[in-house]
Amino acid sequence: MSEVFDVIATSGWIVLLTAAASALASFLILRGLLSTGLAWRIATDVPNHRSLHVKPIPRVGGWGIVPVGLAAILWHASQMWLIAAGAAALALVSQIDDRRDLPARIRFAVHFAAVVALVVIWPADAPWWLLVGIGFLMLWLINLYNFMDGADGLAGGMALFGFGAYAAAALATGHPSPALAQVGAALAGAALGFLFLNFHPAKLFLGDAGSITLGFLAGALGYWGWRGAVWPLWFPAFVFSPFIADASITLLRRVCRGEKFWQAHREHYYQRMVRSGIGHGRTAIFWYAVMFAGVIVALWALGRPIWEQWLIFAAWYGVLGGCAVVVDMRWRSFQNSNEK
Repeated sequence: MSEVFDVIATSGWIVLLTAAASALASFLILRGLLSTGLAWRIATDVPNHRSLHVKPIPRVGGWGIVPVGLAAILWHASQMWLIAAGAAALALVSQIDDRRDLPARIRFAVHFAAVVALVVIWPADAPWWLLVGIGFLMLWLINLYNFMDGADGLAGGMALFGFGAYAAAALATGHPSPALAQVGAALAGAALGFLFLNFHPAKLFLGDAGSITLGFLAGALGYWGWRGAVWPLWFPAFVFSPFIADASITLLRRVCRGEKFWQAHREHYYQRMVRSGIGHGRTAIFWYAVMFAGVIVALWALGRPIWEQWLIFAAWYGVLGGCAVVVDMRWRSFQNSNEK
């Protein structure tokens, strides 16, 4: 554990500078959109039956995060040009969707094409069935990130901690990748700049152009790091585990009940926390604590034997399952009290 953080402390000052510059750039872009009124004309989120907010709010957070992230990839890691191209395509289509509500088949076709292009053009040295499974998981990550973007400060916080973990691990493993560390730091910093305007009460939302693109980048950079032996296969699924666990458990429960899982709903655990009286701010802080703890455990696990790493990975998802049980108990108590 100490060796991991010694490496980060010695080599990480450039990465920290990248993160700080990215945070400032993202904040200034988004603040400018708000102050000029352009944010409202680009895309506005109007409350509906799934919403946790009660008034229209611009959803342009992606305009601060995506350009900064793409610039970081092209400047620091031009070898990742295909990831940048896929992210740009997804951001463009998702921005159109933010304004015009594109059919699901068109959106999914673009998601599918971006993932297939990445895996086919840059295949890893692994069995074909494993690459197919990884491609499916990347598609799921793209969509679940969008599902989880529904409470103030939540999706931005996951980006801050998740991509921050990528940056730290890319410096601290046995096969360090400074370029990957700088890209991760840039995305984490851009997310922090967005959070200054998104934490409760939010002045703007992420929007599909931000959430879909961040989901793709989480999967694509995770794949790149695994393909280059920077980190093991479980690492991306560990640092983004709070979102993966919530969305996956919620989906499975809806499928088991025979519900149309693709329809909008308010049954995610973070939504239940907000609706049961915990509120946006405290819900976000609770998730930040879980995210930070997961990052620390994941970085520590990198130095353990392989079998221990997978055991720790499974145990962590067990911890998240326990958190889900606690939230369910509070939700049932809240519903029962309202029925009396």
